[in-house]
Amino acid sequence: MKEEPTTVRLDRWLFAARFYKTRTQAAKACDGGKVKVNGISAKPHRFLRVGDDLTIHHRGRYRNIHVLSLAERRLPAREAIKLYSEEVTQKLSKEDEELYSLFRAVERKYRPKFKGRPTKRERRQMEKLKREIHKI
Repeated sequence: MKEEPTTVRLDRWLFAARFYKTRTQAAKACDGGKVKVNGISAKPHRFLRVGDDLTIHHRGRYRNIHVLSLAERRLPAREAIKLYSEEVTQKLSKEDEELYSLFRAVERKYRPKFKGRPTKRERRQMEKLKREIHKI
């Protein structure tokens, strides 16, 4: 039986505990300031120990996590849950939850005009406008 490590890289642990689907996503979240260890913003190479407290900003919510165990490799979901305990601070009311979901839906649909290549719809609209201008 293997001994449990005393420290593990933060990005590896986040991946092993199944907070992110890939280690790259976990590292980007750390670099983006979305993960704090003991109240301090942490980089992916920071070492994590048993007893550390994490705050993760993930999918619009803050999750407070207490590290109970360490793992370097990805675990099955049932075993990954045993790596941490989650402290539920405050749940959103149904109205707030509904408002938040509407906000996310609208945010996804919004695309700034003329940023990058045009979509097929935008290209068709531009072509239609050009045809109308040439008729005049």
